[in-house]
Amino acid sequence: MKRGIVVFGHGSPVASANDAVRAIAERAAAEGGWSLFETAFLEADPRLSEAVGKLVSLGAEDILVLPYFLTLGLHLHRDLPGLAASLSRVHKVPIRVADPLDGHPNLSQILVDRALEFSR
Repeated sequence: MKRGIVVFGHGSPVASANDAVRAIAERAAAEGGWSLFETAFLEADPRLSEAVGKLVSLGAEDILVLPYFLTLGLHLHRDLPGLAASLSRVHKVPIRVADPLDGHPNLSQILVDRALEFSR
């Protein structure tokens, strides 16, 4: 089954913030060997609907949404499940949503690394 992956961020009116999410998504795609991936945002373009539509048009038979959010806040709890369910019905493909970054075992190491940058 061909899986499409969407790295999904909040989105910002600050273009460089969205570019940073795109850069991480591209790096993850390269490292993960994802042949079908898109970046999408809740409050910036491209939106999740555009990303899912593009992946389906490229042959994705299911979609995995990877939230680029630290915690399960209001948007992930309220907005994203509804968006995913609606898009799944429209495109007739299963859409699953992964957990936010919070709780991942490497997250604390990122904080340690940032602190070490200021210890030099």
